[in-house]
Amino acid sequence: MTQPTVGILMGSDSDFPIMEAACNILDQFDIAYEVNVLSAHRTPHLASEYARTARERGIKALIIGAGAAAHLAGVIAAETTLPVIGVPIDATSLKGVDALYSTVMMPGGIPVATMAIGKAGAKNAGLFVAAMLSATDSAMADKLAQYRKDMVAQVQAKGQALQEKLKK
Repeated sequence: MTQPTVGILMGSDSDFPIMEAACNILDQFDIAYEVNVLSAHRTPHLASEYARTARERGIKALIIGAGAAAHLAGVIAAETTLPVIGVPIDATSLKGVDALYSTVMMPGGIPVATMAIGKAGAKNAGLFVAAMLSATDSAMADKLAQYRKDMVAQVQAKGQALQEKLKK
């Protein structure tokens, strides 16, 4: 098994259907990762320990998904100098806006890169990690460039299919 280079954390196992989008992207780019459930409020000592030991375990970036108060990304960022990418999750009647504000409003000096709410944010977190790694890995840069080309081709194919459907 390949040593994980990305840590994916979430506040609850119920967040996994969202965070799985990050896993899928990392799989697509052959980036090894580990997944854990830790809570900023229920297991703060374990979350802090995870963050403090991540670098020595070979982790290069952390993707953190949380809903509601969404303090997990901030707790992790406070305990490590590794890049932390927050994914706000829609877990309350506020539809994820509470999590977005909690994730994005970090004090100066403790950065958390914040993605969109939900699956799109989790997917983009995976792509953001690939982009960061591509700065020093030309093979990753090539994979990312190909991903973008494939995305363009898919959009063009969908547009063409729609045009053909409208002609009928």
